[in-house]
Amino acid sequence: MAELGFGEHHQNEVINYMRFARSRRILRLKTIDSCFDDLKESRLVEGTFTADEMSAMLEGLQVVVRGEVEMELINTAHTNVLLLRQLFSQAEKYYLKLQTDVSELENRELLEQVAEFEKTELNTTNKKTNQDVGKPKLAPLNEGGVSELLNKEIARLQEENDKLKARLKTLESQATSALGEKSRAEQALKDLQRVQSDQQEISELENTVAALREDFQKSLTATSASQKDLQDNLVAAKHDLLRVQEQLSLAEKELEKKFQQTAAYRNMKEILAKKNEQLKEIRKKLQKYEAE
Repeated sequence: MAELGFGEHHQNEVINYMRFARSRRILRLKTIDSCFDDLKESRLVEGTFTADEMSAMLEGLQVVVRGEVEMELINTAHTNVLLLRQLFSQAEKYYLKLQTDVSELENRELLEQVAEFEKTELNTTNKKTNQDVGKPKLAPLNEGGVSELLNKEIARLQEENDKLKARLKTLESQATSALGEKSRAEQALKDLQRVQSDQQEISELENTVAALREDFQKSLTATSASQKDLQDNLVAAKHDLLRVQEQLSLAEKELEKKFQQTAAYRNMKEILAKKNEQLKEIRKKLQKYEAE
């Protein structure tokens, strides 16, 4: 075991990353040095400078150096993210979930250990690491407890995966059955709604027939009442007619009686009687002449 607490393979990976970081750091420091060299060569050619000139030169240098440092810090952060991406991708292939503790990144004791590790390991393993560059080592087949735990975790996850697959098949079967039940229930609901609709139409027709029957009954009752009224009116009219006829007959008789009691009626009656006698005599004479 090395000072940082991991195996040889991972130690070599850390050394490779430190070598990469150191090369980037050296390159960026050279860039910053070139900024100062450019300032010396381009501006510091005169003997004396005013305060404003010195301030302007320092401000320009500050802007350039600040830009270089900021670019390097951003690039370092992005590089660390890519490194974590590689580690997490490898872990997820084996269904592992890695965790990080950001607070440990500011642990001064651990940072000093890393600095000491970089100082010693990069100097003592430089040759060996150069030989390993471009030829990644295979992970050991068995690293004791770590490999055993990893195999157990893989077996447990595989078993859990099998159980989940079986559970998924059961759920799919249940879902298929539920869909069938849902389809049958929907069909039964549609049939029930259709029957209810038919019953509603029948009920509406029955209500319409009942209303028509009631209207007809009312009309019939009204007609019967009207006929009865007409019959009563007719009977009353007949009675009135008979009474008027009787009154008219009585009036005629009374008029005739009164007329018979008048002198004109008596004279007319006598004249008619004489005329009748004369007609009788004339008939007798005619009969006598016809006999001869």
